Amino acid sequence: MATEAHGAEESSLVFHPMDQFIVKPLFGDGEVHWYTITNATLWMAIAVVVVLLLMVLGTSGRNRVPSRVQSIAEMAYGFVYKMVEDVAGKDAIRFFPYVFTLFMFIVLANLLGLLPMAFTPTSHFSVTIVLALAVFLTVTVTGFVLHGTHFLGLFWVSSAPLVLRPLLALIEIISYFVRPVSHSIRLAGNMMAGHAVIKVFAGFAAIAAVSPISVIAITGMYGLELLVAFIQAYVFTILTCVYLKDALHPAH
Repeated sequence: MATEAHGAEESSLVFHPMDQFIVKPLFGDGEVHWYTITNATLWMAIAVVVVLLLMVLGTSGRNRVPSRVQSIAEMAYGFVYKMVEDVAGKDAIRFFPYVFTLFMFIVLANLLGLLPMAFTPTSHFSVTIVLALAVFLTVTVTGFVLHGTHFLGLFWVSSAPLVLRPLLALIEIISYFVRPVSHSIRLAGNMMAGHAVIKVFAGFAAIAAVSPISVIAITGMYGLELLVAFIQAYVFTILTCVYLKDALHPAH
């Protein structure tokens, strides 16, 4: 009896912090295919709807004394506009709608993922790699459209000694094609790690002896994750601006 009770107690303390990242069909329990509507699909759609509500309905009145929603929308607009202008230059303003949409989707998806029982699509590499590849293709196509073969000057470090230029060109080419991987893993890894830590502390909250410590730790982690949600959206966006600058001004 004592052994059974001990086993039951141990099983009740078992928790799996990575279960929250499992992609499941929204309807039924079948296999997930490319066309299956999943929990990831749902929360990406919710993020898009929230962005639309914030930016369209929130600014529809255009009051001289803005409401809270209008103030948030205007601050976000001004923040990203200044980022694009300062990092990529005034000639990159044409890409502002794309960069702004990217920032708003990522930051809202990150923040919504902190809600109880929510799903964080940006914690999945399959989501972030699509965003990163879209940036990569946009930058590459823009570079060749605007500069033709002169865009390849991005890989030729003319200021370096001639003997080192071929080696540096190889390094530049490799680093250029690795960009989508590093761009996407940085976002997905940080979001996954933070949520996993919160789940671990939440699991320990079931133990009476460490419950108060777990509650304090969860509160602190939630505050940190709010900051990380914004910072990771900012990092992804500012790197996009840096890459756009390369496409607009490719010469070293």
